[in-house]
Amino acid sequence: MAFELSPERKAVFDDLLPRYPTKKALTLPLLHLCQEQEGWVSPDVIDFVARSLDVSPVHVQGVTTFYTHYMKEKVGKHCIWVCRTLSCELRGADKIQEHLENKLGIHAGETTADGEFTLMKAECLAGCGQAPVVQIDDAYHENLTPAKLDAILAEARKRVLPGRIGFSPVSARREK
Repeated sequence: MAFELSPERKAVFDDLLPRYPTKKALTLPLLHLCQEQEGWVSPDVIDFVARSLDVSPVHVQGVTTFYTHYMKEKVGKHCIWVCRTLSCELRGADKIQEHLENKLGIHAGETTADGEFTLMKAECLAGCGQAPVVQIDDAYHENLTPAKLDAILAEARKRVLPGRIGFSPVSARREK
């Protein structure tokens, strides 16, 4: 079955169209809308975006492979990104990564058996002064310890997301 936007996301897309100089310029926002709905950028999503913007599927595929926040495979209900840059590393990101791997029973790039969490490594989450930083869905969590992280994971398990989010820096916010 071919991918289509939900009526709510279609309305957002229609609202964005006149704000951009060309349809092609909407590639990133439309991919975000699709990923929020689908949870990842499937081949059907690539075809939908290409058709909607009158661009080639190769153009859309190129965008998704250039930007790391587009998921090329199905992901869990919640995506966890661990910042692995020098600032975070010096303040314990390796211990945060190890704690998550042990607690969830997975490694970076994997999803838990229950489909709840996907663990990823981020090159930079721009929270150097509050390291170590982890992003879960669209929320940033700073100055983390394993104990703080356990409480955050417990809350994430309870949270019902309005759509499947993955990584969407457009709406990201910081939580301490």
